[in-house]
Amino acid sequence: MHVPDGFINAPVSAAAGVVAAGAIAVSLRGARRELDERTAPLAGLVAAFIFAVQMLNFPVAAGTSGHLLGGALAAILVGPCTGVLCVSVVLLMQGILFADGGLTALGVNITDMAIVTTVVSYVVFRGLVKVLPRKRRSVTVASFVAALLSVPAAAVAFTLIYAVGGTTDVAISKVATAMIGVHVLIGIGEAVITALTVGAVIVVRPDLVYGARGLQKRLKLRVGGELVDVPTAVAPVAARASHRKVWITGLVTSLVLAGFVSFYASASPDGLEKVAKDKGIDTRTGKHATGDSPLAGYGVKDISDARVSGGLAGVIGVGVTVVAGTGVFWAVRRRRTSDTTPTSVPEGV
Repeated sequence: MHVPDGFINAPVSAAAGVVAAGAIAVSLRGARRELDERTAPLAGLVAAFIFAVQMLNFPVAAGTSGHLLGGALAAILVGPCTGVLCVSVVLLMQGILFADGGLTALGVNITDMAIVTTVVSYVVFRGLVKVLPRKRRSVTVASFVAALLSVPAAAVAFTLIYAVGGTTDVAISKVATAMIGVHVLIGIGEAVITALTVGAVIVVRPDLVYGARGLQKRLKLRVGGELVDVPTAVAPVAARASHRKVWITGLVTSLVLAGFVSFYASASPDGLEKVAKDKGIDTRTGKHATGDSPLAGYGVKDISDARVSGGLAGVIGVGVTVVAGTGVFWAVRRRRTSDTTPTSVPEGV
């Protein structure tokens, strides 16, 4: 789904850039409400995990592969506003370091892969959670459906953008049929990965899953023969010991996926690449501005061994993404803290 330079004309790319910038500004403000001292580090880890899993293309049809988009996963784990930022950080790292997704098309990619997938998936998720039984299993089921629908929604969004700003004369009906058809199949893979990941986290630390908030029972203490709620400042203490373990486990998993498992990913073109080649959309693809990057193409320049080259690039990508993401989210969290710190009142007032 990464749109390269040349697919969309300059005016529409610029307009998409404005939309993306506005959405990121809104998301930065919204993320202040979603992030706390527990979820700020998790958000950076979610970005790194999405980066790692996006390197694992899986076959979906003859000669076509797909990979995780990540909007649904991020929105459910850390919140919709933070989710937009997570996927945007991933897209920025991929475009600058690995020449994946055009830099002039960055606004298009953020609009399509970060905003559309996150908004659609979270709306569907919240709707399902309201009607399903208030159980943890319902969160996993809702995650599956939300992720499944988010991918064809992104395909529809790309088709609409291409209808307005496409640089080749291809019938939109053909583009829509091909894009939606293959991305429905990719959506199944997205749904499986999202549901498995959300399910794994919710079993270990349900308090870290943004979409599960409100489903947890408050801890109780017996005081004077009566049960009372444990204060919120005390309740998380028992869970803090496992917080670091969850973070380390997630980071190690991301490094293994990007550094080792990615070597066995499908080499077939992904959904957009396949459609673009079959329908002639790619005839005006431009040269990527960072095409000569030492990490372009998810390999390290001058390392001839493909396994080592790709694995090292993956590890570097995970490292850079987790550092960049964690830095952004800690800054947002600190801004929230400073905004909510009470100011002193002068005497006599």
